[in-house]
Amino acid sequence: QVQLVESGGGLVQAGGSLRLSCAASGSIRSINSMRWYRQAPGQQRELVAGITSTGTTNYGDRVKGRFTISRDNAKNTVYLQMNSLKPEDTAVYYCNADRVSTPTSVIINPWGQGTQVTVSS
Repeated sequence: QVQLVESGGGLVQAGGSLRLSCAASGSIRSINSMRWYRQAPGQQRELVAGITSTGTTNYGDRVKGRFTISRDNAKNTVYLQMNSLKPEDTAVYYCNADRVSTPTSVIINPWGQGTQVTVSS
């Protein structure tokens, strides 16, 4: 069974930094693109950042220049370094993958359970 598990969320003051991690557990052969999304109360889920298996990245307009996505394929882990945090970054952050391949199956579009990030003003 494949699971995506996020960690690293918490409470931080405006201007501070946090680093989120998302580790994929299970017998994994490969993972395609991975992404971070976030959802604030009463708002739609939005794309924060994405990274392909070869390291090409893309970012939502609201986080460009402040957030950096990276991945360690050997550890099946994706990271999100968040700097210069603002109160409007407060949300639950979710990890997502396009496709996770195991020796016996392919899991399409798995999601993590989310981690709360709260930025105080």
